[in-house]
Amino acid sequence: MTNESDATTSTDVDWDARAASFDDEPDHGLRAPDVRRAWAERLRGWLPGRAADVLDLGCGTGSLSLLAAEQGHRVTGVDRSSNMVALARAKLAGRDAVFLVGDAAEPPVGEERFDVVLVRHVLWALPDPGRALRHWRELLRPGGRLVLIEGVCGTVTPAGIPADRLTALLAPLAGQVRVDRLSDDALLWGRAVDDERYAVVATV
Repeated sequence: MTNESDATTSTDVDWDARAASFDDEPDHGLRAPDVRRAWAERLRGWLPGRAADVLDLGCGTGSLSLLAAEQGHRVTGVDRSSNMVALARAKLAGRDAVFLVGDAAEPPVGEERFDVVLVRHVLWALPDPGRALRHWRELLRPGGRLVLIEGVCGTVTPAGIPADRLTALLAPLAGQVRVDRLSDDALLWGRAVDDERYAVVATV
């Protein structure tokens, strides 16, 4: 998802070309201490309290992966951009983390199972979100959870997936679904925002 006024071009972005500057956005690189703390606090509320296996899909340069690893979790990250994956590997060098080049909708993780599937600003851009959710559910262990950070961005031609649509897609897949509204937390984005931003935590 983009912070630009016209979000419709997001699916056409050359992410390999954008990788070097991707972390310049406050909520991408999490370089500002207050933004980093805000995301770390949110992750503590979304991820298990014990050490868990986390699959970060569309991981980008690995900023959320790093926060999860710092909280004691084992991370597998997947991104279709090889340049993003290279940066993520460098960012988490020496930590319990593995990064793979692949499609977030069908991640190349074989029969491996995870406690958490973490996805930020990816689902809305997939051609069949429902199919992706069903596949991600199958990657979870019993009692696992989907943590989906999404929204509707852009003022000229808004793009995204509204929370009510996402919760409807999850209804047949999850036992418990919680929506955390994020639009009013300016620290997460490095600025005030007036569009819809939220996280859904769905427990299988």
